[in-house]
Amino acid sequence: MFSGFQKLKQSLSKTRDNLFAKITGIITGRKIDDELLSEVEEILLKADIGVSATEKIIDRLRDLAKKEDTSEPHQIFSLLKQEMTGILEKNRKESLLTDGPKPIVWLITGVNGTGKTTTVGKLAQYFKGSGKTVMIAACDTFRAAAVEQLSIWAERSGVAFIKAQSGADPASVAFDAANAAKSRGVDFLLVDTAGRLHTKANLMEELKKIRRVTEKVIPSEHIHSKLIIDGTTGQNALAQVQIFTDAVGCDGLIVTKLDGTAKGGIMVAIAQELSVPVDFIGIGEGIDDLQPFDAREYVEALFEG
Repeated sequence: MFSGFQKLKQSLSKTRDNLFAKITGIITGRKIDDELLSEVEEILLKADIGVSATEKIIDRLRDLAKKEDTSEPHQIFSLLKQEMTGILEKNRKESLLTDGPKPIVWLITGVNGTGKTTTVGKLAQYFKGSGKTVMIAACDTFRAAAVEQLSIWAERSGVAFIKAQSGADPASVAFDAANAAKSRGVDFLLVDTAGRLHTKANLMEELKKIRRVTEKVIPSEHIHSKLIIDGTTGQNALAQVQIFTDAVGCDGLIVTKLDGTAKGGIMVAIAQELSVPVDFIGIGEGIDDLQPFDAREYVEALFEG
């Protein structure tokens, strides 16, 4: 069996090959100079670290190299890890499991095909396993398979489940679930919404309505919008985060499918450009493969050969 870190390292192998391995390949026997930094910059950009984050990292590498008289190329890795970790940690909040007012609502959003419904089920399992009471609201009322899938997850995890007839107004389901969660004193209400293209204005309006009716029951400060991002998306994820943030807010990301992509650097770009933290990452299909995000472990896994 793999340890948690070994599983993370294994799952990030494609991203690591796209970053650590390529940098290793160019630094051997060379000094840190502008030519080398230019090559490192190109690798970072191709690894989806993003223009803004890459420029910041390269500037810091150049400054630190001069300030600390660092000329040995192996020092690049420690400096890279330091800067990437700093970017990913700058927006971190307190523990996701901090005790507080009940219920805490997680409005789960995302485009089609990100693994959203499965992620909701895994979140329920995680919170229940952490000693919290959980309720799932199936607000994807137009896809019967999603409701059935969530029902199975809820039964497996032993959590409460709220659904409505097929085709019902998603906002009415959210409203009923918010009332039920409040009356029962549930710790976490996970509201699953239908996948939607971020370019479809009418579907984004539906999300706004779900949030509005939930706020009639639960104070807005206790409602958190969590966006599911497919880790294989790359730079397109920036547009998704921006549009969903404008519609219903976005105070945390859950990045799935990191085990199948070389584009894991996109999380650094999002953290730098949009200041949205990552709450969980999906590194496999197993029930325990949705893990709370730890910036230091993530960066270490990217750079450990």
